[in-house]
Amino acid sequence: MELVTLSGIGVRIGGNQALSNVDFGIEKGEIVTVVGPNGSGKTTLLRTIIGAQKPTAGKLHRAKGLKIGYVPQRLSIDATLPLTVERFLNLPLRHRRPDIEAALHHAGAEGLESRQMVALSGGQFQRVLLARALLKKPDLLILDEPTTGLDQPGSASLYRQIEQLRSDLGTAILMVSHELHVVMSASDRVVCLNGHVCCHGTPEIVASAPEYRALFGSGTQGALALYRHDHDHHHHSHSDHSHEHGACDHA
Repeated sequence: MELVTLSGIGVRIGGNQALSNVDFGIEKGEIVTVVGPNGSGKTTLLRTIIGAQKPTAGKLHRAKGLKIGYVPQRLSIDATLPLTVERFLNLPLRHRRPDIEAALHHAGAEGLESRQMVALSGGQFQRVLLARALLKKPDLLILDEPTTGLDQPGSASLYRQIEQLRSDLGTAILMVSHELHVVMSASDRVVCLNGHVCCHGTPEIVASAPEYRALFGSGTQGALALYRHDHDHHHHSHSDHSHEHGACDHA
């Protein structure tokens, strides 16, 4: 079942055509990653799916009663404000303590309830943002550049946590990322965006596509293969959700 379906979506912001003729969908329990250069419309696509940006062309359909959890790229917290993790997670609505503990557990942030938000490491902070989104018990979790500012081990660890989330909760996950070789290994499907969908399919299909290489070069594929080998050695793949075929087309 498709949770979100976009058909021929176009978005103009001011005089700029941010997205043109985008066909896109995400199914229940699927992990989809959107990659693309700066200014390619990745964040605009997320904002459109969430409902924060109205399309100027095309149709957008959301499944009835769809619950979306959103993890922003960054969030500023006043360093002078005493704010524990538990208090932060209770803003703006209070939640039951067991629900908070469960959300922190699924985000890999157990035991941080009493810590001050400003004292958290970058990785802990991102996991608390993830826990906050999980409190909505979302059908679809949307993450915008979730590993900004994290080092390579921290990024890989967070992506493994995201895979585990899908496994444990069945949540569909849509991510925007610039970390091609790491994030693609965690995805069932990759969508390459450059104002339009120029390529989509399994990570292997997209990594070898001429359209993808024109944007990112060919150096990523070796890293992708190495990471997938290491990744598959330690973790079961989720082939039941993968798309066997992809498409790469010229604009």
